[in-house]
Amino acid sequence: MQLLTVQEAAEATGWSPRMLRYVEQRGLVVPQRSAAGYRLYGPTEVDRLRSLRALLDETGLEIGDVAVALRLRDETALREAVHTWLDEAPAASAVEALRWEQEKQVRLLPPAEPLPDASGL
Repeated sequence: MQLLTVQEAAEATGWSPRMLRYVEQRGLVVPQRSAAGYRLYGPTEVDRLRSLRALLDETGLEIGDVAVALRLRDETALREAVHTWLDEAPAASAVEALRWEQEKQVRLLPPAEPLPDASGL
């Protein structure tokens, strides 16, 4: 198989050229570049694009989901931060959360109009 342009790769995989650029931007399939900077897709990249399509179809994931998974795999600090956050117990009790929400709503209400003086009736 020869190297394919972005248009040819789109036709071969069912992706649009725009989506191929997005997939590349997210770091999921990065094509080679010609001396002039054009994207060139070889058999490996075309197979990855096809398998990405199958993964998305089979799992209901979106490209962004897979990109996040890639970052979690590759970025140790990010992975640890997410794991730490997921493992933390909520700091506030349900009563404290309700009280905070009520106080927030009171702050959002407009100031009350003063009541008329009963002595002037």
